[in-house]
Amino acid sequence: MTYAYLFKYIIIGDTGVGKSCLLLQFTDKRFQPVHDLTIGVEFGARMINIDGKQIKLQIWDTAGQESFRSITRSYYRGAAGALLVYDITRRETFNHLTSWLEDARQHSSSNMVIMLIGNKSDLESRRDVKREEGEAFAREHGLIFMETSAKTACNVEEAFINTAKEIYRKIQQGLFDVHNEANGIKIGPQQSIPTSVGPNTSQRNSCDIGSDSGCC
Repeated sequence: MTYAYLFKYIIIGDTGVGKSCLLLQFTDKRFQPVHDLTIGVEFGARMINIDGKQIKLQIWDTAGQESFRSITRSYYRGAAGALLVYDITRRETFNHLTSWLEDARQHSSSNMVIMLIGNKSDLESRRDVKREEGEAFAREHGLIFMETSAKTACNVEEAFINTAKEIYRKIQQGLFDVHNEANGIKIGPQQSIPTSVGPNTSQRNSCDIGSDSGCC
């Protein structure tokens, strides 16, 4: 299928926060409760529609272990968007966000759109990081914020698509050089740059609280 643009994403964050499950839920609309640790990077893709334009998302899911950080860094520069993920039930994954963000900003384009994601919102009874803390971190660092559940699919679609909408908005404003694929954006064949985009949607969708049996 042809597309107007291709956007490259990278998913980053500590191991076990649910990065691979978020990707699987978005690309295949299914949840896999037991998932092998990502070694290096994994890849997924999906077409979406923004303002009547077909956009292909090419998504790289990275390993969270420290031993793979050098590999992860090599993927930052070619990404237009990043999903920075922590686990709302594990405080240490939230505490490590600053390190991940510093890495991302050091090795990527200054215009890369970063979505902060508090995953596993279905495990409300085990919550260790308040929503307000995630919102405050996002405000402080100029990020978009959402809480998601890869298990129930709550806000997973919105997280990926709203990131794409923000990239698309920056293209309208001329902030991305779309002719430089190093920025993580590729123009589709025989496409022209659009002059308008529909309104962005709210990032504060509520999540239904699911069972407490586990989630990634």
